[in-house]
Amino acid sequence: MKIRNVVHRGLRRFILHNDSSGLAPAVVERVRNILTFLQEMEDIQELHDIPHWKAHQLTGNRKGTWSLTVTRNWRITFRIDQTEREIFDLDYEDYH
Repeated sequence: MKIRNVVHRGLRRFILHNDSSGLAPAVVERVRNILTFLQEMEDIQELHDIPHWKAHQLTGNRKGTWSLTVTRNWRITFRIDQTEREIFDLDYEDYH
């Protein structure tokens, strides 16, 4: 899937310029793996193929947002436009 927009500046810089300075060194490879997977993903159901990412949709006012675990507190979150087959509002956040 194509990534439409990225909210987190460090994550955007990592995607566009392979500059990991906005991310903790310990998470760079995991974030790279998640981003590669998301861009190569054909179907939303594939999100459940990697159990240790704990893919799930958020609820409440964040309904429709997907979350993938990077570390204990940090997540990659995003929404999916299935019609356009795009990921949007991609973010790297500590929401716990």
